[in-house]
Amino acid sequence: MKTKVMLLDKIMNYIVKRKGKQMRPMFVFLSAGVCGTITESTFRGASLIELLHTATLVHDDVVDDAPMRRGFFSVNALWKNKIAVLVGDFLLSRGLILSIENEEFHLLRIVTEAVREMSEGELLQMEKARQVDVSEEIYFEVIRKKTASLIAACCAVGAASVKASAETITKMQEIGSLVGMAFQIKDDLFDYGDEKIGKPLGIDIREKKVTLPLIHALSKASWLEKRRILKLVRDAEDKPGNVEEVVRFVRDNGGLDHAKKVMDQFRDQAVELLNSLPDTPHRQSLQLMIDYTISRNK
Repeated sequence: MKTKVMLLDKIMNYIVKRKGKQMRPMFVFLSAGVCGTITESTFRGASLIELLHTATLVHDDVVDDAPMRRGFFSVNALWKNKIAVLVGDFLLSRGLILSIENEEFHLLRIVTEAVREMSEGELLQMEKARQVDVSEEIYFEVIRKKTASLIAACCAVGAASVKASAETITKMQEIGSLVGMAFQIKDDLFDYGDEKIGKPLGIDIREKKVTLPLIHALSKASWLEKRRILKLVRDAEDKPGNVEEVVRFVRDNGGLDHAKKVMDQFRDQAVELLNSLPDTPHRQSLQLMIDYTISRNK
């Protein structure tokens, strides 16, 4: 990550010291271990994933005008949007160079496809936010592209890095996709204050992001009630009272229970697929990681 640009070095140092849980690289390593013996290629694949993920976080903070990331000031808050966009681009370019210099074109193909899906998912979510009233089908398409595609890429990259068969790579990719769906639903549940976490209550509602708990609750409401709640969501940005009322409506109409049930179904499908692979310590650890995605409290 070293460069000859002092400002860039300073920002890279700031980012590296405030790294998150690094769950995605762990998915790469565990998937590689499930499918074979971890190699240098696996390390490059994990690095590629982490570079890409960090780049998307830097860019996301610009898009969302977010001042904080992981409890610290975001790059755009400290160095402004122009620099943050360029830093995100630099991180992406480092991932590309890492792949090309080592001729890891098969890994680059998997990750590039994930970048395309993530971009489409974010734009689809923004498009639907204007309508507010969305179906479960659209919601699942958004989270499959926006979140699940990267975790799917992690598992596929891990398998591909140890030269697994095309069939096994596809299976690992599907496992990752299912885990990613469960992971995002867990994130969406946090918005309703389901557990003690760092995420502010109702941030998705304020941003007009209609997620699974609200979609299900609305499906149970009368036409008049649905119209009233959607109006509260549209006006929620500057009205804390609206957020509280929407949260109460979702809780009272089974939205949280339904979302938890669907989340568990995605997790169970992922574990069922995983159990079709040989039983090894790596597979057992990967199952623990899958369980963690829905039991975490932040």
